[in-house]
Amino acid sequence: MKERSAKIGAVSIGAGQPLALIAGPCVIESEEHTLRLADALRTICQTLELPLVFKASFDKANRSSIHSFRGPGLKDGLRILESVRRKTGLPVLSDIHEAGQAGSAGEVLDCVQIPAFLCRQTDLLMDAANTGKCVNVKKGQFVSPEEMGNVAEKLRESGCTNFLFTERGTFFGYNRLVNDMTAIPRMKAFAPVVFDATHSCQQPGGAGTQSGGQREFTETLAGAAIAAGADALFMEVHDDPDHAKSDPATVYPLSELSAPLSRLLCIARVVRNV
Repeated sequence: MKERSAKIGAVSIGAGQPLALIAGPCVIESEEHTLRLADALRTICQTLELPLVFKASFDKANRSSIHSFRGPGLKDGLRILESVRRKTGLPVLSDIHEAGQAGSAGEVLDCVQIPAFLCRQTDLLMDAANTGKCVNVKKGQFVSPEEMGNVAEKLRESGCTNFLFTERGTFFGYNRLVNDMTAIPRMKAFAPVVFDATHSCQQPGGAGTQSGGQREFTETLAGAAIAAGADALFMEVHDDPDHAKSDPATVYPLSELSAPLSRLLCIARVVRNV
């Protein structure tokens, strides 16, 4: 099987490359908070020699409750992410939910992300491809690894060859997600594969008006995914998880991040041989 690669800013992901990390808060809560988290993550990853892409959502359009915090919106959110890139030097990633958001997002972001529920939306994929930036598509829990070949074709036919796929749970049980690690090598036939370690611990709708989760299994799943061949990890991180405005049950505590990343890098060095 031919191994593939992608590039987000200066960070190369995939064939022959070391493990990379995509990390940041679930949603932009404020400019000060976002910049503070980005700077802290940069420091941790520089110490570990771990390539980092900063992630934060400007709008969480798929929250469980209509009353849930969604973020600052497209205009202010992109302004904050541009500030993160300028002040930290990190490449930035965020998700879009409507085709009309792609043009503005592509002017700022280094990687445009497609949410799992929207991974088959042809117009959204085409407009993301037309930005000329890297595109990260989260595999829907209702889609088999092999069906992601259709997503790859849509992107390539739209002129995009720089893309990633992200595994974030294979199917729904009752308020929980289940992972099939064979999805990782199967999807690598089409694109480098990222493993979403924190969302994979999510219990969708498990807390009634918001998702529950079991963050204590994040490192376990991440280690299994790296062993299965994942090219990068995706982790949502927060400095005060219990008071995070989105996904408080699964965002990983910033203060506890260095130790598990160090252990996971040991697995990656053996498996990836780089």
